[in-house]
Amino acid sequence: MTNKSKNQNEESFGRSVLDVIIMVVIMLGIYYLLFTFVLSNDNVSGPSMQPTFENNDRLIAVRHFNPQRNNIVILKAPDEKGAIYIKRIIGLPGDMVTSKKDKLYINGKQIAEPYLNNKYKKADNAAGQSYTNDFTLKRRVPKNCYFVMGDHRDVSKDSRYFGFVKRSALVGQVKLRYWPFNKIGTF
Repeated sequence: MTNKSKNQNEESFGRSVLDVIIMVVIMLGIYYLLFTFVLSNDNVSGPSMQPTFENNDRLIAVRHFNPQRNNIVILKAPDEKGAIYIKRIIGLPGDMVTSKKDKLYINGKQIAEPYLNNKYKKADNAAGQSYTNDFTLKRRVPKNCYFVMGDHRDVSKDSRYFGFVKRSALVGQVKLRYWPFNKIGTF
């Protein structure tokens, strides 16, 4: 092998390593930007959204969204600095929310809640207990605020306890569960 071809091989190898390093830096930059400004990668902690989500489920949420009733959202906890919660949007701005005898009413109209047809509700009903304690909001949901609740109503710390959630506290709308693998799904 001549010195010229040996130098070309060394330059080619050096160029390949540099290309790989540049590609890795670009990919890490894209990942950082994507999960800082577009998506949120979150971990479920606690039972408040059972059975929809279990403890340690891993989720991807979209940061920019138009909040709608029944959206599952990640929010900054209004009562615990630095914590985040996962809840379902129940009341939109201007809504009057009432729960009577395990039936949810928005502006006087009963709303179906198929996501509550679960073993926790059935156990409460069998024991003669309400799954969702009766309540009526004292006022309508204010502008730029939302009323949120967990799906496991009898253990969820939600708007019934900490009040309305401002739009600015909504981090993202849950779109994908990617862990555990046997429960991968979109929402």
